[in-house]
Amino acid sequence: MGSKDHTLLISPIGELDGNGELLDQLRMEIHNVFGYETRLLSLLEEKDLPADPIRKQVHSTPILETLALLAPPEALKILAITRVDLFIPVLTHVYGEAQLGGKACILSTYRFWEKRSSTPESFRCRMLKEAIHELGHTFGLRHCRDAGCVMHYCRSVSEVDRKSSQFCRYCAVLLQDEMKRMG
Repeated sequence: MGSKDHTLLISPIGELDGNGELLDQLRMEIHNVFGYETRLLSLLEEKDLPADPIRKQVHSTPILETLALLAPPEALKILAITRVDLFIPVLTHVYGEAQLGGKACILSTYRFWEKRSSTPESFRCRMLKEAIHELGHTFGLRHCRDAGCVMHYCRSVSEVDRKSSQFCRYCAVLLQDEMKRMG
């Protein structure tokens, strides 16, 4: 799918995975979905995140702007991943945020252990689905009405669990078109 001239960066913020196995697995899965070389490179530290003292959460939008500025030239897209709880002012929390058609997106794993039935595998699946979802936004994809599509907007962890890690046929065509346009 993707071009050899471009790289997708996964940028962990803070300690996410003691031995790095989960991030390496995510890197390989994202490579398989998008076809671009995918590598890990930390660009920010957790102490640099803009915490809101009242909400006790981190506002995600300023992080996207910083990531886009810090991006190395070969980075087509950057996916930052953090454990901290993220928000945007109009919502109580977000699993992630992306620059629509832009370079940067961020994903929070903070709420992925919410359900009592959470396991390491369900955590990994949630992380993968939301990583693909946020990267999809950077390729210009919007939320999809198809509840099974990875681009479907989810308000709860249960909804994340129900959706697929795949693009529906419509979103897959839009993604292919955008990737061809990018070269």
